[in-house]
Amino acid sequence: MSLPYFKENGWQAEVVAVASRYTDLPQDALLTESIPPDIKIHLVKAFSKSWTSKTGFGSIAYRSYWFIRKEVNRLLKAGGIDLIYFSTTQFQVCTLGAYWKKRFKVPYVIDMQDPWHTDYYHDKPKQQQPPKYKLSYRLNKYLEPKAMKEVGGLISVSESYIKILKERYPQIKDIPSATITFGSFEPDFEIAARHKNDFETLLIPGFKNIVYIGRGGMDMYDAVIPLFEALRQGLANDASLFGRIKLYFIGTSYAPAGQESPTIAPLAEQFGITAQVIELTARIGYYHTLIILQQADALFIPGSDDPQYTASKIYPYLLTHKPLLAIFNSQSSATGILHEFGAKHAYSYNKTPDLNAKIAGFFKDILNGDAHADAYDPAVIKKYSAQVMTKRQCDLFNLVIAETNDKGFRM
Repeated sequence: MSLPYFKENGWQAEVVAVASRYTDLPQDALLTESIPPDIKIHLVKAFSKSWTSKTGFGSIAYRSYWFIRKEVNRLLKAGGIDLIYFSTTQFQVCTLGAYWKKRFKVPYVIDMQDPWHTDYYHDKPKQQQPPKYKLSYRLNKYLEPKAMKEVGGLISVSESYIKILKERYPQIKDIPSATITFGSFEPDFEIAARHKNDFETLLIPGFKNIVYIGRGGMDMYDAVIPLFEALRQGLANDASLFGRIKLYFIGTSYAPAGQESPTIAPLAEQFGITAQVIELTARIGYYHTLIILQQADALFIPGSDDPQYTASKIYPYLLTHKPLLAIFNSQSSATGILHEFGAKHAYSYNKTPDLNAKIAGFFKDILNGDAHADAYDPAVIKKYSAQVMTKRQCDLFNLVIAETNDKGFRM
């Protein structure tokens, strides 16, 4: 989303990425349509997961580490690179930043899109912990300080992530940092519209379909339970009316195909509303997601019980211009952003009074055809656009360059 706007801010970007054939995650070839044709992209190999996973290191970060190092070494030796920008949740590769800084004197910036080393799951039951959690926890505790040792700047989707890192590593407390979320990128909707007939619909006609597309997990139960309570009560009061609702939770698992486990359907079963709730664990492509959102009657976004959590997915939901219900922890930055846009049905599960009644009112408006998309503030839409967010990224890059006494604006 930033690539189309770097040049207008004085930066020329080159991308180093792992070739798609080395990943087992769902792929979306249409994503390349949004990349400017003049962007140089260097694709690297990765070791086969079929044998690295046997040692517990099946992550694409570990499998591609040496190939990324080799390719970036080649680019840095050629000269002309002023800054290295890590924008990935495969955080282990960020440890290369200190190596490149020492060897080539090139500063680096890390974009913390999620927490890296975190105690969040430490006191959670084993079934709520990610796979191989203990191994990952120990590795992350060891690797994160290596990446932070020489980092020149930090970007994060959440202010709290930066605060935690600066408290954890006092040597970086004064480096440039900025809270920059993923921006809204309207060209994506044009790409989706051109290919709307390429994807199957996942929604059942004849119902009022309310859709959430994104990961599931027990950490979202605090946000989902009020939704299910309101639906269960509605069915008890007027089964013929509320029986017309279908709630969709799509792409809820990050696990490889065939290994997904549902996390929302079991909760629906506890509430006795399985006929109204559909969980499809398999991930779908980004543009397929945009098309399904546009086909829905209304949209739902749940937040995590982790107060640091912010949902990057809120911008596609907002730009779809459908009736929207969002439920987050009151401390999540997403709540403030949604209110800034003017989202009427953005609530916090731990602070909103009469939450179930508000959700029931939202359901009734959808069922009666009285729900309309909120009129979002145009100034706020622009403020959170990818174009403006990219300028803020480049402003931070310039600060990092200035602090390292380097000149030039090529990345």
